[in-house]
Amino acid sequence: MMIRKIFAVIGGMITGNLIIFLMEAINHFHYPLPKGVTYENREAFSRYIESLPVDALLMIIAGYVIGAFAAGFVSTKIAKDGKQYYAMICGVLLLSAIIWNFTMLPTPTWMWISGILAPSVVFAGYKVALNKTKI
Repeated sequence: MMIRKIFAVIGGMITGNLIIFLMEAINHFHYPLPKGVTYENREAFSRYIESLPVDALLMIIAGYVIGAFAAGFVSTKIAKDGKQYYAMICGVLLLSAIIWNFTMLPTPTWMWISGILAPSVVFAGYKVALNKTKI
């Protein structure tokens, strides 16, 4: 059923992006934008990003990792055919979004490496979704 496969990817991406959004919202709560800094003022926003402590950046990476896991899990559960294609598609889409995001902002090298590796966690979500063991 093709429609189920399409919805598997859509459901995985919605879930993954919702988790990433929530993690970033928590981050913005703890580290709000300074007065006068807006997303449109790229120079001021870049300075704000550069001034963030490491734990704020780690929170973003954690969002990517948890979001990728959830995307892999949800896409596999919706598809119900045991194939990893849907998780892979979610991983590629998340990777594309992460790279695009990082090219727009000043991010340290360690964050680039972590961000590029984070979408591979979709495979862990895929594997857990296949587990039929009852807890």
